[in-house]
Amino acid sequence: MTTTIAVVNQKGGVGKTTTVASLGAALTEKKQRVLLVDLDPQGGLTFSLGIDPEDVDVTVGAVLLGTSKTEDAIVVTDDGMHLLPSNITVTQAEEALVSRTGREQRLRVALTKVADEYDWILIDCPPTLGVMTVGALSAAQQVLIPLQAETLSHRGVGQLLDTIHDVKQFVNSELHVLGVLPTMFDGRTRHAQAVITAIQETYELPIIEPAIPKTIRFAEAPAFGRSILGTSRTHKGAEAYRQVAASLLA
Repeated sequence: MTTTIAVVNQKGGVGKTTTVASLGAALTEKKQRVLLVDLDPQGGLTFSLGIDPEDVDVTVGAVLLGTSKTEDAIVVTDDGMHLLPSNITVTQAEEALVSRTGREQRLRVALTKVADEYDWILIDCPPTLGVMTVGALSAAQQVLIPLQAETLSHRGVGQLLDTIHDVKQFVNSELHVLGVLPTMFDGRTRHAQAVITAIQETYELPIIEPAIPKTIRFAEAPAFGRSILGTSRTHKGAEAYRQVAASLLA
């Protein structure tokens, strides 16, 4: 059965895109069939995996509007994952969806048509709690929340959990939170560990281990159109995502 995970945090810069790309690559290394979905109109995931968003003819936006088939939009990345790409045109699609019937269910319906081809579908959500994110939560079985291990990083987590609760109550009763994945973690400081403890105590959410270390290698990888597993295979950041992927498989 296909497992669909929405990687969500309305705060930008917390490692959502890096997590989707790196986990996807780690699962692909394990011979899993992986589809990544870029729901951010900025096309960060698309660009990070070596595809120029401006050169994309068919995006996830066209699929959601029903003007293109899901399979016609999918492209293959150099890391071996399949991708539903995005670019700035998805902004217009999102605006149009606001007045469309079944907008919360459109991504779920689109992914159902190709789900048999994949073991895992990972959705990179935009840094908002708008139509696209709600659609991702409606399509997913699990939610993974990347969270930067810094003092103010968990402001807004309560609002995100309220949105997840509403989606679970009214749209997708099967949805559950897999946990919080600490990112940009500096294990040398007590502060980082204190933040993780505070998150656990405040929200009673599982903490996914290992924490993802803070390193410039994550910022460098998109320049090569690859994940960190493709550019720095033996780096501790790549290994951390391999361990997270192994825990998902287990």
